[in-house]
Amino acid sequence: MSAPAEFKPVTAVTKANVYFEGRVVSHTILLADGSKKTLGLIYPGRYHFGTAQAERMEIVAGACEVWIAGATTARSVGAGGAFEVGANSGFDIEVRDGICEYVCSFLP
Repeated sequence: MSAPAEFKPVTAVTKANVYFEGRVVSHTILLADGSKKTLGLIYPGRYHFGTAQAERMEIVAGACEVWIAGATTARSVGAGGAFEVGANSGFDIEVRDGICEYVCSFLP
């Protein structure tokens, strides 16, 4: 299952979420059903994110390597792929080439 090409109707938050000196940037969208997502870009590098809420990361374009908290090996995820991370956990994500585009859904 891949991420939709667009979401309707939504409220877009204009202030960007900027991490790692601009190497990871996303925008928040709020859907009519009350759910929240972020749409973002990850530039080459390796980054760590903590999760307060469970998340599903869908890769729209590009590719990355992901280490979910506690894992000793990485998982490769390309366009059309996804991974989930539990609440109060975290993950490392590495982009080696190009830009990785994603949709992050915050799970109940």
